[in-house]
Amino acid sequence: MFFPKEVEIIEVGPRDGLQNEPNPITTEQKKDLIDRLADSGFKRIETASFVHPKWVPQMADSEEIAAYCNQLGLTYIALTPNMKALERALAMDVPQIAVFIGASNEFNKRNVNRTTDESLKEAEILIREAKHEGKFIRGYISMAFKCPFQGYVSFEEVNHVCSRFVDLGVDEVDIGDTNGKADPKLVYERFARLTDLYPNQTFVAHFHDTYKMALANVIASMQAGITKFDSSAGGLGGCPYSPGSTGNISSEELIYMVEEMGCTTGINQPKLAEAGKYAKGLSSVKLKGEFI
Repeated sequence: MFFPKEVEIIEVGPRDGLQNEPNPITTEQKKDLIDRLADSGFKRIETASFVHPKWVPQMADSEEIAAYCNQLGLTYIALTPNMKALERALAMDVPQIAVFIGASNEFNKRNVNRTTDESLKEAEILIREAKHEGKFIRGYISMAFKCPFQGYVSFEEVNHVCSRFVDLGVDEVDIGDTNGKADPKLVYERFARLTDLYPNQTFVAHFHDTYKMALANVIASMQAGITKFDSSAGGLGGCPYSPGSTGNISSEELIYMVEEMGCTTGINQPKLAEAGKYAKGLSSVKLKGEFI
């Protein structure tokens, strides 16, 4: 089996972990969480989403969070689902921009009220503008394995989005198991085909833990050469447009596992454990299972 000597863990808790929380979380609490995660050693953190607050009220303070991250000198990622969102992010000088498209057409329509192809057309404009401004660009492919609305998502559907992202020159493509139903066999096969087709493209794996397969899926994706993974402190998260999905893979569990296997992450585990406890204290959602 292949285990890389070093892996990059990108912390997504302040955005993906908190976006679906039903109870308000103050801006100061979010800043405190970001501080704790940065102090734990994360080099990149997804902290904001410039969506309309009507749709995701928890992200209404993204400008203030971005200003704080700039003050810290933090390398952070912000989601920009449309041109208005990108304009807001550029005005705040966000260093890394993320666009997202569902490989599942039905999921994409329910998520952003557009077909996958309609979102791809808009993404072309967003990516070109962000590249013109010299920004690092992450292209998310959501629902890249199975979908609660259509079931199995084919490789062709995933590659339809991926090939366009690659052509547009995104810096990394993030493959998302948005509802946590991927299994290790499917994960390995999908990443193996993608890395074979696009050997020069950087890929990131983003797993949710609905059926407690996220850690196994990390190992499966490593066998296909993946060395970058998203995770969330405390295992928080869940997509509001994916019924039944639970949190992201826990940063604590992921980093403990890969470090035990000899993979360097650069993360201070005791500090992360405290950050994870703090993150879970912000959540009103009962997660399946606890890291001991």
